[in-house]
Amino acid sequence: MRNVAVRNWVIGAGTPVLLLAAWWFLSANSADPFFPPLETILIRFQELWLFDHFQSDVLLSLGNLFLGFAIAAVAGVVLGFVTALVPPARWMIDPLIHFLRGIPPVALVPIFISLIGFGTQMRVTSIALAALFPTMIATVDGIRSVSNDLMDVARVYRLSRKERVLNVLLPAAMPQIFSGLQVSLQVAFIVMIASEMLGSSQGIGAMTLLAQQSFMTADMWAGILLLGVIGFLVNILFSLLKRKVLSWYIGSRRMARAA
Repeated sequence: MRNVAVRNWVIGAGTPVLLLAAWWFLSANSADPFFPPLETILIRFQELWLFDHFQSDVLLSLGNLFLGFAIAAVAGVVLGFVTALVPPARWMIDPLIHFLRGIPPVALVPIFISLIGFGTQMRVTSIALAALFPTMIATVDGIRSVSNDLMDVARVYRLSRKERVLNVLLPAAMPQIFSGLQVSLQVAFIVMIASEMLGSSQGIGAMTLLAQQSFMTADMWAGILLLGVIGFLVNILFSLLKRKVLSWYIGSRRMARAA
């Protein structure tokens, strides 16, 4: 089992390296202004994102991303519990969820630009609201899928409502909650880029769009490369957190498959 995990990690980490190597080889002697050599792109990557625009744009984008995602995660879990456990709230919130979930997350950005204006508040609000629904829906589904036998055991032990929520429902729903959080993180990343492109002069998305509009192709490719690197690293960090928090669940699944 450990060998399989190591093999999967090597494949996952090696694929981007192979793609970069192929990119380097194919673009080495390129004279196409829209497909510059990877060496030129990496030079601009270093100059732009590691020095000139690191604090003003990279840290700004990451701050908006993680703040919006944190708000969505907390609000999504709380609203999910309320929706699943309080019937009047379920009747009120369920139709709203089904209406809003059909709207593409990026389409929310122009609405918030009109309502809030440009600035950090608009970007964080767009990220938070767009990323809210996957976590909320996953939380509701996770709670509703908890077995009746488990709830009967909680009643036999006379657990209070708070104890049932914290010690029974939350752990049982946690695998589905984390699946929703992973989708929310991906949505938050997409909306972060869109909100910067549509409603900001700062951030990685805004700088990448400005480079494209100014025909600074190497800078544009450097921005796209940075977004890919950030998305890759954020996904790895989230996967590590998920394995840490859900180690008991992952272990039980492995034992069940081995049996």
